Amino acid sequence: MSSALTDLFPHPIVQAPMAGGVSVPQLAAAVSEAGGLGFLAAGYKTADGMYQEIKQLRGLTNRPFGVNVFMPQPEHAESGAVEVYAHQLAGEASWYETELGDPDSGRDDGYDAKLAVLLDNPVPVVSFHFGVPSREVLDTFRRAGTLTLVTATTAEEARAVERAGADAVIAQGVEAGGHQGTHRDLPENDGSGIGLLSLIAQIREAVRVPVVAAGGIMRGSQIAAVLAAGASAAQLGTAFLATPESGAHALHKQALTNPLFARTELTRAFSGRPARGLVNRFLREHGPYAPAAYPEVHHLTVPLRKAAAKAGDAQGMALWAGQGHRMARELPAGRLVEVLAAELAEARTALSDLPRPGGDPR
Repeated sequence: MSSALTDLFPHPIVQAPMAGGVSVPQLAAAVSEAGGLGFLAAGYKTADGMYQEIKQLRGLTNRPFGVNVFMPQPEHAESGAVEVYAHQLAGEASWYETELGDPDSGRDDGYDAKLAVLLDNPVPVVSFHFGVPSREVLDTFRRAGTLTLVTATTAEEARAVERAGADAVIAQGVEAGGHQGTHRDLPENDGSGIGLLSLIAQIREAVRVPVVAAGGIMRGSQIAAVLAAGASAAQLGTAFLATPESGAHALHKQALTNPLFARTELTRAFSGRPARGLVNRFLREHGPYAPAAYPEVHHLTVPLRKAAAKAGDAQGMALWAGQGHRMARELPAGRLVEVLAAELAEARTALSDLPRPGGDPR
């Protein structure tokens, strides 16, 4: 099955699906055309909006691509905690001259409707974030000819992915930008994320399905490292964020290498779920008080983030980024795939030239 996945794209490079308007058809097409696997992000879109992007992408490339879907979230947030947070954000709403969003705008992100579209018009790959689909869903995709991937942040979650019948697991290390794809959002686990190389090793010992490695990967030498650790491919998000094809806001792209934003943190400030972003004013002021309430907090802060972007204020935006953000390169997406592939080949050659134990060359 590893070959069934990697045979779809010549280079073991997957462009991470980044929701919120970043992973647009132009980006996915450029990556797929260059020999990687481009991805669309269905998160926060309607089923029809997702369908329209798929049609647009198919008009740009005949190469394989993927679509990422968010899993529906269980109801566990305390409404009182969300109300308290909304009260705290009232000053932000006043400052940006906007209203807070409705925290009860929906929990399932149009999941069933999106599955129906993806099964009526099958795509090569579908991945899932924030949980594991049922075996019935994954079997239905298999019959449709679609390969399925599911994010896991621990070996236990990877076992659940394998039991459900997914074709591969995306091992997401704590270094990754954006939302951690934990299957259950437990506040007591905050700060306990696992680094990517350790996670790959643990998951490789726990399951037999192929592993796609994600988290902080910015260079071809890092791709070589995760492949050597047992992954079949590497998924990169922040590395593609700064490309001209990316739909990210210009301020977001600039912030990746701006010395003003020196580090990242996992925060619940913008969405109520742990997500890694550049540390800015909003994150510092509200992160310590944000409740574990996704997607309620996400809906609550959407107008604030849009208003901050419109005002040109990066200090109020969700600047999602992985730990390697300072290594971002403003290259066209297709060219970036080529550079990463060349760096990977160079790293592999260097590894093959290392002496064997005892001093004999390989």
